[in-house]
Amino acid sequence: MLVDTWGEIRTAYQVARLGTVSGAAEVLGVHHATVIRHIDALEKRLGTKLFQRHARGYTPTEAGRDLLSTAQRTEEQFGQLVSRIKGQGETVTGELVVTSITGIAPVLSPVFAEFQALHPDVAIRFYSDMRLFRLDYGEAHVAIRAGAAPQDGDYVVQPLARVQAALYASTAYVQAHGVPKGPQDFPQHRFIGPVDAENRAPFYRWLRETVPDEAITYRVSEPSSIAAALQAGLGLGFVPVWEAEKHPDLVQVMPPRTEWESPLWIVTHVDLHRTLKVQSFLTVLKRAAASWSCA
Repeated sequence: MLVDTWGEIRTAYQVARLGTVSGAAEVLGVHHATVIRHIDALEKRLGTKLFQRHARGYTPTEAGRDLLSTAQRTEEQFGQLVSRIKGQGETVTGELVVTSITGIAPVLSPVFAEFQALHPDVAIRFYSDMRLFRLDYGEAHVAIRAGAAPQDGDYVVQPLARVQAALYASTAYVQAHGVPKGPQDFPQHRFIGPVDAENRAPFYRWLRETVPDEAITYRVSEPSSIAAALQAGLGLGFVPVWEAEKHPDLVQVMPPRTEWESPLWIVTHVDLHRTLKVQSFLTVLKRAAASWSCA
């Protein structure tokens, strides 16, 4: 009885998290009819409605939110337990989960390739996301974060690199519009900025303080979109030096400044930090980072 109920609760948790039966079915690897059957059985068992059904999907009721908050904690704690058990062995096998800020996949991909060449029995899952993954809940073995150093007492935090960024434009843009000689010329140019007006990247703080808002005529939500926007001639924009070096048609309009640099940190959980798998990956990562275009 208990096992069956937990299976139903896990199903309800995924429906609440994703909002649709089809999404939950895909994550759980079951048919959508199984998801509906689990929801119906759980509601009958509890004697209350857990979801409001509508055309766009499923929305938890108050009772559903109460149940699912407990299910989420249990799911996260179980994931933490599994991750720690997997990480305790002294062989470099199994799964390695790495998360990082968006935009640095181009320099991390060769790291992953070198690591797997050395340890072919490891499967890597890489999440490039602005969401902060919970290492204490076993969501990742290694996190690469930017900005202020994390302060969680259960985390081991190490400096990785300082990312240099500069202001670039395409050759075509420069030929058509020239380059600004100073702030007095900024209103006559087009700039590429973030959709998030409160983006904390140092160069975006400078952009907000220095460039008129009306001159920022193209905004993106993903840093990976900026190089393509620059190449298309949409304006002046910031990219890491290592990214610009791969695009010979980009012209450096303003060189890197110390105030535009972003520190990168390696973050691991204290329980997994000393495992052979994590240490083996950090060795490859740190060696590669020494050659990145960073200060």
